[in-house]
Amino acid sequence: MVVPRNPQLSRRGLLAVAFAGACAPAAAPPKAPLEWDPFDRVEARVGGRVGVFALDTGSGRRLARRADERFAMCSTFKWALAAAVLSRVDRGELGLEQRVSYGAADVLEYAPVTREHLPRGSLSVEELAGAAVTLSDNTAANLLLPFVGGPSGLTRYFRSLGDYVTRLDRDEPTLNENLAGDARDTTAPRGMAGALRAALTGKALSRASRERLLAWMRASPTGRERLRAGLPPNWEAGDKTGTCNRGAVNDVAVIWPPARPPILVAAYLSDSTRPLTELLAAQAEIGRIVAAELGS
Repeated sequence: MVVPRNPQLSRRGLLAVAFAGACAPAAAPPKAPLEWDPFDRVEARVGGRVGVFALDTGSGRRLARRADERFAMCSTFKWALAAAVLSRVDRGELGLEQRVSYGAADVLEYAPVTREHLPRGSLSVEELAGAAVTLSDNTAANLLLPFVGGPSGLTRYFRSLGDYVTRLDRDEPTLNENLAGDARDTTAPRGMAGALRAALTGKALSRASRERLLAWMRASPTGRERLRAGLPPNWEAGDKTGTCNRGAVNDVAVIWPPARPPILVAAYLSDSTRPLTELLAAQAEIGRIVAAELGS
């Protein structure tokens, strides 16, 4: 389904129509994922491993590079944590305005929102979820995890989305360890992109919850130098980034080409010794490749 440009259509309505179109039968049969040469060049430049899975939800076209290998999630799990919380809200098991109390002992090193509001002693579920997704607040994520059954509960939520690879085993900050050969707190690009698609195009969330999650992802400033930096200026995107030990620089994004259903991308880097600036540039290059290959 092609979404026409309509000045009378609200941004919220446009998102809903775009994802409704993503649920419709594709105009052409999906092509098999390809080990795409440009991704090989990105990996050769920065070293380590580069894993990518990109899906055009309108046509079914896909791009893949190490799509089934495990990578440390770092903070990319936080979009799914927010989705799991919103699913409980949809079922009437949790309220967005419910207050969650915390103290100084709960506040981790990276906690921009929860640290600012520490004098209040509490934030709402909605405020915590927004902080976890938009600014990647680690304390907010830890405060929300008990509401979904902890790390194992979030792993079960991934399974409910059809992702049988992704697993969360620990909370912040220990989940960022990224030890070689350690399967804890890892995902695979194909699995993560599939989970994102299920959350945004299936029945996992109500329309209001999908829109809220997308609004948080679109408002996030943390990915401006990653996939978004490689997109044409008239494209729009929302994402959840992650950065942790051993060269792990990640981005999971929803990307809207003009007047088309979205493209979903899960891009993971690991094991590189290059500086952060070069790894951010590699993510931007992945964005350029996705736009060039799936944008027409």
